[in-house]
Amino acid sequence: MVKVAARKLKDEDLVGKSDPYVELWLDDKKYKQKTTTKKGTLTPTWNEDFKFNITDDRKHSLHLKVLDEDIGDDDKIGETKIDLEEVYKKGYVDQWIKLPALFGLTSHGEIHVVLEFSKH
Repeated sequence: MVKVAARKLKDEDLVGKSDPYVELWLDDKKYKQKTTTKKGTLTPTWNEDFKFNITDDRKHSLHLKVLDEDIGDDDKIGETKIDLEEVYKKGYVDQWIKLPALFGLTSHGEIHVVLEFSKH
């Protein structure tokens, strides 16, 4: 299970504030999911649950891409990926992760993820 929030996002709009949403997927991109769009905020909280089915091969990463919804093409605010090995070991991870800018010298904000792994 995955829950997400963000703070200090880079504003991609010339007028007003960004309308962020997040796309989430595992390495294969077969099952991409996305949050709802939060209008006019740089500190969104989604409070949405996302579930992914994991195979026995535990070499997975969760990819998160934060976008600004616009008329026409959406602007990328930032993206990151999380190695899920720690989640498999501990069963639960709660952390803030920076969204690195070009070359990782600055940040386009942070994304908060709460990850929970359970066997079924």
